[in-house]
Amino acid sequence: MGIFSKTAGYLRERLSKTRSKISSSLSSVLRLGRNIDEELLDELEETLISDDIGVETTDKLISELRQAYRNKQIAKTDDILPFLKEHMKSYWPDRDRQLHLAPSGPTVILVAGVNGTGKTTSIAKLAYTLSRNNKNVIVAACDTFRAAAIEQLTIWADRIGAQIVKHQIGGDPAAVAFDACEAAMARGADVLILDTAGRLHTKKDLMQQLTKIRDVTARKIPGSPHEVIIVLDATTGQNAIAQAKMFTEAINLTGIFLAKLDGTARGGIVLAIKDQLDIPVKFVGLGEKPEDIAEFDPNKFVEALFD
Repeated sequence: MGIFSKTAGYLRERLSKTRSKISSSLSSVLRLGRNIDEELLDELEETLISDDIGVETTDKLISELRQAYRNKQIAKTDDILPFLKEHMKSYWPDRDRQLHLAPSGPTVILVAGVNGTGKTTSIAKLAYTLSRNNKNVIVAACDTFRAAAIEQLTIWADRIGAQIVKHQIGGDPAAVAFDACEAAMARGADVLILDTAGRLHTKKDLMQQLTKIRDVTARKIPGSPHEVIIVLDATTGQNAIAQAKMFTEAINLTGIFLAKLDGTARGGIVLAIKDQLDIPVKFVGLGEKPEDIAEFDPNKFVEALFD
């Protein structure tokens, strides 16, 4: 098991809001004794879309379901849910979703995201879990635009036992990144996590600043950043996808941290993310505690949603 692995039971418990919503809506469509016909398929399509599965994914599922019925692979409503689950799982190819650690020297993780997504808490979860797995972790407060951001990251660093590099409010974020890289190398850190400003993805100058931070780390530590992760708020649904698309234009995102998945009934957004973005969901946030983080596992996720 990986550093961030969690049991299927843990995921099932944390995804209860989404599972309850999906179960309720599906049970009304797939009620016992109902025949499979075009009316049922239309209702099922509307239900999956309303559960944030995404239009593209839903279209694909319904098309495959319709063909399976015509080919007599399924004959009754009881066959539909197992069919949907297996096909959803197949949409994710085998892919490395683990955190990429540098073979030598500090691993640099650049974390982006707009205000309110749970970015700082997600950084704390990464740092906490890595620290508990014998990694020497430094966090850098490159969000110098908000005093609260520096303060919040400092509190988390103290709480989880991580070192922090920070400057004064209003300082140059790239200068913080520069100093943090030097500190990571001088102190023999295993992992350096850079917090960045809660950038409104419509603000060109802020996106350019993010690019500057990335370039500074690349010059100081060759091959870095090794991970560029965007934190998305699962409760915002399709808006989260729009944010990721805009960030992709400024930096090469390597992964998604989907936060607040435990507090939403819109967990189906993970399937929409798969269809619309070629960026792997690497981590999911499943609570407020530092340990409430898990690697994203498609099979466990689908089972937890539809169990």
